[in-house]
Amino acid sequence: MSQKVRVRFAPSPTGPLHIGGVRTALFNYLFAKKHGGDFLLRIEDTDQNRFVEGAETYIIEALNWLQIPYDEGPRKEGNYGPYRQSERKNIYKEYADTLINSGNAYYAFDTPEELDAHRKEHEANGKTFIYNWHNRLKLKNSLTFSAEETQQKIANGDEFVIRFKSPEDETLYLNDLIRGGMQVETNVLDDKVLFKSDGMPTYHLANIVDDHLMKITHVIRGEEWLPSLALHVLLYRAFGWNAPQFAHLPLILKPTGNGKLSKRDGDKMGFPVFPLEWKTAEGDLFSGYREDGYLPEAVVNMLAFLGWNPGTEQEIFNLNELVSAFELERVHKAGAKFDPEKTKWFQHQYLQMVDDSVLANEFEKYLSKLSLLKQGNALSQPSTETWIKIVSLLKERATFVSDLWEQGSFFFVAPTTYDAKASDKAFKPETPGILKQVISILNTTDDFSATNLSESVKGWITSENIGFGKVMMPLRLALVGEMKGPEVFDIISILGKKESISRIEKAINHIS
Repeated sequence: MSQKVRVRFAPSPTGPLHIGGVRTALFNYLFAKKHGGDFLLRIEDTDQNRFVEGAETYIIEALNWLQIPYDEGPRKEGNYGPYRQSERKNIYKEYADTLINSGNAYYAFDTPEELDAHRKEHEANGKTFIYNWHNRLKLKNSLTFSAEETQQKIANGDEFVIRFKSPEDETLYLNDLIRGGMQVETNVLDDKVLFKSDGMPTYHLANIVDDHLMKITHVIRGEEWLPSLALHVLLYRAFGWNAPQFAHLPLILKPTGNGKLSKRDGDKMGFPVFPLEWKTAEGDLFSGYREDGYLPEAVVNMLAFLGWNPGTEQEIFNLNELVSAFELERVHKAGAKFDPEKTKWFQHQYLQMVDDSVLANEFEKYLSKLSLLKQGNALSQPSTETWIKIVSLLKERATFVSDLWEQGSFFFVAPTTYDAKASDKAFKPETPGILKQVISILNTTDDFSATNLSESVKGWITSENIGFGKVMMPLRLALVGEMKGPEVFDIISILGKKESISRIEKAINHIS
């Protein structure tokens, strides 16, 4: 690739960024970085009716959170701005005029009502109305009016659109980096509107002009744009420009594989479909991966595998590894089924890699935010070292920071009840006597390391010839309230002598 690779992600600011859009941004980013190129963000806001306040900020924040920031775009101006289409609208009219002057486009004066009447008439005859070569010479446009009539209508302020004049009787040979070669008969194409009566370009014109002016070399976008590929290639040809290379990414499908994953599916099915939380103007709240506790690295890794794979057994890739491994040729044509459980699997893997001190800090912040660290609790103010110890014991079973509380709340709050089923099995008439013996061992032990505690108590159990279950089960219940948690002696070591003995005494009173 002699020309510098330049790609763009061009969302419309009509609401939050769906993960399908995020995946498109990610694949553009990976491709650009792989080839030492530039990744641009362009905001396609020509449809002002659908513009949503805050959507642009959301898009930028989402890309930054996922650590796939753009090189050029709004608030990060390069040499090809502005990067919002609404700020470029004075550019497009001259290009529409160029197409009219070269005979590749024409003015059309048909009113919406007239077009609607044509549609209904066709439907009544079992046909579909398409505005193109077979009827354009019968409709109200500059191909049927004289140049004078056309100019007069424009001067009178008659509303018009500018339509592309699709060629007749031609076979177009198109190429897609993912799907390979395909061909399209131009006779089936309609004469798309390029410029609207409100003075704004349509997506088709603005997109081609911007990609050309911004020197975009590769257009990597969702497969919903595949039907527009023929028109876009024809527009490049009509302007006499070299077209970029195109790659159309597969759809992301619902977990059932039945249809495209929609914005509403997530909250219906219990998983996020947006990178960040989004609140609508009406007050509806949609969940986001960030607020649900996912790590950005896990979300990126999961998205990379939606429609792409490296061709090896490796599944865990950091961003640099993804950049190295990414090839458009390895992107699948078929739709990619979204799997919420696999997303959790990635999250679990990445949580295990987080340094214990960082995780301890996050856990502390989580408990403070929910006001779960109350004065007078067992560990109301653990030391940094204790936080790290707790996290290292719990993280293996955790997928989210919130799971650390579910797994280890007993470190901070002494049990007030005991699991009924386990109690029936563990608490026997002889149990209080056994637990009193354990208390006396703890009382006479100064080295409260888990290793030393284990040796002392297990040594006593062996010497007294008591069954291990008779001691260890009631001891765990006394400390935790149920049969869960890490190694009992790790728990005692963290709780310390005073708190451990207090809990065992409570259990003795409960049994008695």
